[in-house]
Amino acid sequence: MKLEKYQLKSSEELLSYEFISEGPKGLIRKRIQFTLVNGDQVYNLAFRDKDPVTGAIDDLAVSNNGDQ
Repeated sequence: MKLEKYQLKSSEELLSYEFISEGPKGLIRKRIQFTLVNGDQVYNLAFRDKDPVTGAIDDLAVSNNGDQ
């Protein structure tokens, strides 16, 4: 099975990644962020829309852009 894939841009430390979601609602910037929890090789994973103003992950945004 061949699936389409997105071009990822990673941070230098490889803890955050960004890509552009392409779907019926247009182009939406997405961000994937790994954050170390309690310094014990346990990471939190956040995957949301990227706020266009602050560049941070927008926990309240629900884009549902229809891409898979």
